[in-house]
Amino acid sequence: MRVDNRLADGTPMRPLACERCAARVLVRKSSWQQTSVQWDAPAMAACAERDTAATAFEGCGALRETIREAALYGAIEVVDS
Repeated sequence: MRVDNRLADGTPMRPLACERCAARVLVRKSSWQQTSVQWDAPAMAACAERDTAATAFEGCGALRETIREAALYGAIEVVDS
């Protein structure tokens, strides 16, 4: 079994609400290129883009922008910046 050490640096996931629909997810920015998002059932139900996706849901643009802004302004940490 492989040990999961992705969070070994001690930086936890942080709650963040989407600016568009207020879906509240857990977020962790390991770098500017890598973001982890953990959805729960209430967040999935609240997401406007997820609700209107005709095919497989590949991510929410509004949430992606909220995360980018939060990282730029220091609301969430970018671990490897």
